[in-house]
Amino acid sequence: MRIPSVLTSIISLTLATLVLADAASDVIDLTPSNINSVVDPEKLILVEFFAPWCGHCKALAPHYEEAATALKEKGVKLAKVNCVDEPDLCQAHGVQGYPTLKVFRNGEPSEYTGPRKADGIISYMTKQSLPAVSDVTASNIEEFKKADKIVAIAYLSSPSDAAAVVFQDTAEKHRDDYLFGQSTDAAVIESAGVSTPAIVLYRAFDDPVSVYSHPVTSATVETIENWIAELSIPVIAEVSAENYMSYAQSGKPLAYLFIDPTSETKDEHIERVRAVALEHKAKINFVWIDAIKFGDHAKSLNLAESIWPSFVIQDLGNQLKYPIDQKTEITAVVVKDWVESFVAGTLEPTLKSQPIPETQDEAVFTLVGKEFDKVVSHNDKHIFVEFFASWCGHCKRLKPTWDALGEHYAAAKDHVIMYIFMLFCSRLVSNNLCSAKMDAPENDLPPSVPFRVASFPTLKMKLAGVNEWIDYEGDRSLESLIAFVDEHVKIPLKAPAGNESAPQPNVEFHDQTHDEL
Repeated sequence: MRIPSVLTSIISLTLATLVLADAASDVIDLTPSNINSVVDPEKLILVEFFAPWCGHCKALAPHYEEAATALKEKGVKLAKVNCVDEPDLCQAHGVQGYPTLKVFRNGEPSEYTGPRKADGIISYMTKQSLPAVSDVTASNIEEFKKADKIVAIAYLSSPSDAAAVVFQDTAEKHRDDYLFGQSTDAAVIESAGVSTPAIVLYRAFDDPVSVYSHPVTSATVETIENWIAELSIPVIAEVSAENYMSYAQSGKPLAYLFIDPTSETKDEHIERVRAVALEHKAKINFVWIDAIKFGDHAKSLNLAESIWPSFVIQDLGNQLKYPIDQKTEITAVVVKDWVESFVAGTLEPTLKSQPIPETQDEAVFTLVGKEFDKVVSHNDKHIFVEFFASWCGHCKRLKPTWDALGEHYAAAKDHVIMYIFMLFCSRLVSNNLCSAKMDAPENDLPPSVPFRVASFPTLKMKLAGVNEWIDYEGDRSLESLIAFVDEHVKIPLKAPAGNESAPQPNVEFHDQTHDEL
């Protein structure tokens, strides 16, 4: 069949476009025939193992391409392996999920632990390409100060100064996090306006230059890293998957301004909060967040209505939430008063709870947030609680065993009671990294509880007459659970008549660890 000339032209143009598009890519395609010759000679190369059908891989692709082009100028290459076309190659490199990114140094791989957006990849790989501490001279000082969002430079009279050793140790520990340089160039030191030894932090936000205010001669790795960590968090910035962990790891409460990013008054509201944030930054981190994109997260922080802007403080350590009533206008004065009350310890957290069940007819009782303190205050009973999430696969597999355990002790409910307490987990963002997760209980644990639940299912027992909780860490078979109860409960407990021969639930447990959040 003869193909019309117009169609022929279209096909030729399409093929040519595809060829040019492929040729324009700065990401190298790796196969079994070229991987060793491409990867092994490189001092540093980043390799992505991906599957074309993977949604996370598709989302990463444009960022990976952009980073490859930017890093090409720095002499750092990016490559990729199609695991559908090359399954054996991916298996040989221990790939178990997509995308998997590995950093190769002279052919030796290590896990990539950086961000997955273009600027994050560029920043991470730039740090990897440099020594832990780079030499800064008059010819590169201005470029180096702007090479990353956080740049620390030690100005020294000699590379052998005692301060240089501590600074080097700090850099080795945090080379993935920040960019480090040092200079003994007299002209550079003079232009920096400091006396040696000195450490200066250059930032791409807030106050761009900060000088280490304590004597550098007595500095330690801990004091330097704490100083940098404190200054690495902006007064107020947008929170996302890329930067959430820096807030979570700071140990400080997190104050959110939920706002519609398309609102004409967005910047005005942010500036109102900024004034409060400047005053209280030492004790609380402040962020603004896209309320439209992360509406579910707002609900998990007990902001039930889609009313923006809204403001809430979260005590990350204790998983407690302190939202301002959404009917209240978010003004600078309102936020200031709220934050000051929180710092003073006079605010009461808002606790979420399901309704109290009208009846409790099953062997396993349902426990809700409103009744938690009331239930655990019964010191005449032993209480065994499963904390679960409705979506958790391990919890679903445990359910028939937990029900059977409740039936086993049904006749002894005056002494021991089995409870089930549901928690709901809401992720901050849709991301293939589990480092960016946030707990949002459907039933909040009250402040009086001396623990917080970080994985599902979590099993805890409180013995009668004591105020301590015992963690259950054994396997999830009925026999093991019964043995645990019998070991800790010091009174004879009889199961219902005939229950000894009751059939056991046919459930297999391949994973005996918690379902990590």
